[in-house]
Amino acid sequence: MSDHKNQGFATRQIHAGAQRDNHGALCAPIYQTATFAFESAEQGGRRFAGQEDGYIYSRMGNPTQTVVEQKVAALENAEAGLATASGMGAIATALWSSLKAGDHILSDDTLYGCTFALLTHGLTQYGIEVDLIDFAKPELVKKSIKPNTKVVYFETPCNPTMKLIDIAQIAAIAHEADHPIHVMVDNTFCTPYLQRPLDLGADSVVHSATKYLNGHGDVVAGVIVGKQDFITRCKSYGLKDLTGSVISPFDAFLLNRGMKTLDIRMDRHCQNAMALANMLAEHPAVRKVYYPGLPDFEGYAIAKKQMSQFGGIISFELNADRAAAANFLNHLELATIAVSLGDTETLVQQPASMTHTAYSPEQLAEVGISEGLIRISVGLETTDDLLAAFKTGLDQVKTR
Repeated sequence: MSDHKNQGFATRQIHAGAQRDNHGALCAPIYQTATFAFESAEQGGRRFAGQEDGYIYSRMGNPTQTVVEQKVAALENAEAGLATASGMGAIATALWSSLKAGDHILSDDTLYGCTFALLTHGLTQYGIEVDLIDFAKPELVKKSIKPNTKVVYFETPCNPTMKLIDIAQIAAIAHEADHPIHVMVDNTFCTPYLQRPLDLGADSVVHSATKYLNGHGDVVAGVIVGKQDFITRCKSYGLKDLTGSVISPFDAFLLNRGMKTLDIRMDRHCQNAMALANMLAEHPAVRKVYYPGLPDFEGYAIAKKQMSQFGGIISFELNADRAAAANFLNHLELATIAVSLGDTETLVQQPASMTHTAYSPEQLAEVGISEGLIRISVGLETTDDLLAAFKTGLDQVKTR
């Protein structure tokens, strides 16, 4: 990775982590093996004792997986990385490697639904204290840190309201405490092409690599990046002993392939999203648009400060009831009703009834997720075609 630190993003996304096998294969091969042979009993002993580098068993590392880990670490400016079988596998592995009974985690209150469930329904069952607050209020974060706070966790932009959190400010507050606090950021929505939390003071980053990093809707995977000692603990303890969230060699191969075009894809996602957000903001059937690139968006100043572009996710509310919103989605052309994001296709969904059902109705209201909120993962279609499809759909909406 150090060989690539001074190279441009596109160069790193193609070449970082690249390996050549004995046959000279241009693409990293799929090492479809469960275990690895040792040259001698002594070598096997040294590897198990950590005295010699090398592969032992694919649950603890695989050459195809290593390519992905080194590539994402290089793109995030991290010392090391760990690939996992899913985004939730990455989040769970990172958190279980950082917390124990009696510890406290402080998190923003707007989270991906399954992350919310892990924190509130999962960790709390094992003696871990969890507080969810609004990280858009830094003074509240400072007041909420406790002597047993070990992790500060958040997404930015938040799923699905697109709330922006100032990474540098929250990291500084956490690190000013009189005891060590690990700052963990979910960077799925932005990818390292648009935002690099480690450069802004975070200690580790997690990704659902299912989304933009892969970019083609055919892989479920996750990634953790950070300092070498933290990643070593995640690999040797969190993943090996606790979650077992091991990525397959084939999924690692597909993920590596997808990342080679990350910057090109993200440019197009952002271009399409900006155009669509502007169109939505001007349409009379739309009540409100949540997109970091709109100057009247509440988090616009933070977006300008810490993001190079504004991303490919838009949320919006119609001037219509829930039934009308559902009817709009059911008849919208070019967009597919599906959860997930970051695919080449444009995807639409209603978070309150889909991805965020772990929240109670009261909790949804508290964080601003209305029943009629629609989230768009803007795809790579021709911009004019996408705008025409949404305009046609919106023109049919019967407003209140």
